[in-house]
Amino acid sequence: MTPHAPPHVPGRAEVVRLLLEAGAVRFGEFTLASGETSDVYVDVKRAWTDPDRLAVLASALAARAGEEDRLAGMELGAVPLVVALALATGKPYVVLRKAAKEHGTRQAFEGEIPPGSRVLLVEDVTTTGGSTIRSIEIVRAAGGVVERALVVIDREAGARERLAEVGVRLEPLATLSELRSARA
Repeated sequence: MTPHAPPHVPGRAEVVRLLLEAGAVRFGEFTLASGETSDVYVDVKRAWTDPDRLAVLASALAARAGEEDRLAGMELGAVPLVVALALATGKPYVVLRKAAKEHGTRQAFEGEIPPGSRVLLVEDVTTTGGSTIRSIEIVRAAGGVVERALVVIDREAGARERLAEVGVRLEPLATLSELRSARA
């Protein structure tokens, strides 16, 4: 299959509008995966379950995909994103497990990570970067090289700095500040 260039590359404002229109951004009181509480919850799954919205997110991600050899995303939130990006770019992908299988091969991921291969991580939302760090550890333990992570929304709560400490650059399609500003 030959990847094709998307006819339109969505910008930050379009990604923000798409998430707001999809109901993927909710305001109230929420406990995040990091354990922190927040007045905003971002659920990108509300957007990627619609094929048209997923296509827009894939186009935005594809425009930022680089020269990496393959893609990787953690179950559940990143899987449709990494699959859609693989279809848009023609790059193979890996699905990372939150916990290694307890049976069979006991693998921490599905797919192949050849030693020395450059891997682009894909995330739906980052807060403190904890799950992204876990993804980096899995890929690096398999011999892959990770230098960048693309994320739909960075909640701007330390993930960028934490990833920089392990040599990974976080590149968001949009930020929590932009979601807040668009709502006002």
